[in-house]
Amino acid sequence: MHTKTVLISGASIAGPALAYWLDRYGFDVTVVERAPELRPGGQAVDFKGTTHLTVLERMGILDAVRDRQTGGGDMVMVDDNGNPRSLISGDFTGGDVEILRGDLAELLYTRTAESCTYVFGDSVRALTDCADGVRVEFEHGPARTFDLVVGADGVHSRVRRLAFGPERDHVRHRGYYYCLANSATGPRRTDGPRREVSYAHNTPGKLAVSGGPKAEQLYMFAAPELDYARDDEQAQRRIVKETFAGVGWEVPRMLVELDEAADFYLDSLSVVRMPSCVTGRIALVGDAGYGNTLAGFGTGLAVVGAYVLAGEFALAAGDHTVALPRYDEIMQRYNQIAGSSNPGRFLAPKTRMGIRVRDWFVGSSMFELMIKFGDRGANDIDLRDYPTLVEAPETTDAPASRH
Repeated sequence: MHTKTVLISGASIAGPALAYWLDRYGFDVTVVERAPELRPGGQAVDFKGTTHLTVLERMGILDAVRDRQTGGGDMVMVDDNGNPRSLISGDFTGGDVEILRGDLAELLYTRTAESCTYVFGDSVRALTDCADGVRVEFEHGPARTFDLVVGADGVHSRVRRLAFGPERDHVRHRGYYYCLANSATGPRRTDGPRREVSYAHNTPGKLAVSGGPKAEQLYMFAAPELDYARDDEQAQRRIVKETFAGVGWEVPRMLVELDEAADFYLDSLSVVRMPSCVTGRIALVGDAGYGNTLAGFGTGLAVVGAYVLAGEFALAAGDHTVALPRYDEIMQRYNQIAGSSNPGRFLAPKTRMGIRVRDWFVGSSMFELMIKFGDRGANDIDLRDYPTLVEAPETTDAPASRH
C-alpha cells in the first residue's frame, strides 16, 4: 500500500466508522478526539432505507443497533391549551431504526478500540501537506507525519478550516438555531418497536418539543447569526430562556427544567457546501464535508461515506491519487440529499399563516409523496460490496488503544 498510516480527527460517528473499515483493510489508524472521553447521551439519530441498513449489516452492528433502539414516534402539534392541531408522522421525523448518538458511538468505539489508537483530550493544531505525507501538529502531543488525514470532526471541523480555508467559506447559516436538552439518563430506549409520541408547540419562528425519542426537550428558533462563545454553556442557556420567555403551553415548565438538564447543546442550523471534500492527502467525511443540521440524513451519510472512503482506498491499494477523487465523485452526487432541505422553515415557520399551511400540508397526500421522495434519495447510490472486492490482509501488530 502507498498509504499505511491514517489520522482521523473526531470520535463521534464518522470517525470510528471509518476506523473500523480502514483497520479491516490493514491500515494503521489513529483517532484523535478533543473531548476527554467518549461522549455519552445526545439526541437520537436514525437510519433510513436499504443503503444505510446494508452498511450497518456489513459492519456487523445492525442487530446491536436494533437492540439499543429508541422507539421512534409521531410528533403531535398542539395549541396553547394542548389541543392537537396536526400530526407529523414518525416516518418523517425518524427512520427505520433509531438509536441515541452516544450509544452508536460506543458501539463503534468498542469494535475498534483494541486495534486502533485512540487519543482523547487532544486535537489537531496545524497541518502541512507534503509530498510524502501530512505533518500534523497537535495541541498537546508531539508532531507526527501521516500518509492520510481525515476530518470527521463535524460541521465546525478544524481539519476543514486548516486544509480548505475558513468556516465562513464553506458553512452557510440557515436562519435558525436549535437546542437539545436531556437529563442524565436522556431519552429512553425500548425493547422493541414501541413508538413514543412527542408534543410540540409553535409560535411564529419558534418550536418547542417535549418528550419523544429524539430528546427530552428540543427548541428551534429563527435568528440571524448570533455572537456567543461555543464553550459558554450558561450564556447559551440564557439565549434559549430569553428567546422562549412568554411562550405558552408547557414552555414555562420546560424552561425551569432546562436549568437542571445535564446534557445541553445549542447550535445553528447550518449546511456545509464544498466543491470538493478532498485536497492532496486530506479528506473530509460526514458533517465536516456534507452536513446539513437536522435534515434527517446526516448519520446515514456519515456511515456510508466512511464505508466508501475506506473501500476506495483498499481498492486503490492505498494510492490516494486514485482513491480520493473516486470517493469525492461518489459522495458528491449522493450527498446532494443532505443539502436539499431546511428543516427550520418546515418545523418553525416564521408566520402564523406559515404554521397553518404546514399543519394542512402534513395531513395531505403531498406530504406522503415527500416522504417517499426522501426515502428514494437515501438509497440513491451504487453501493459497492467492498468486503468481497477486497480481501482484508492479516494484521499481527495492531497498535493498542490509549486514552
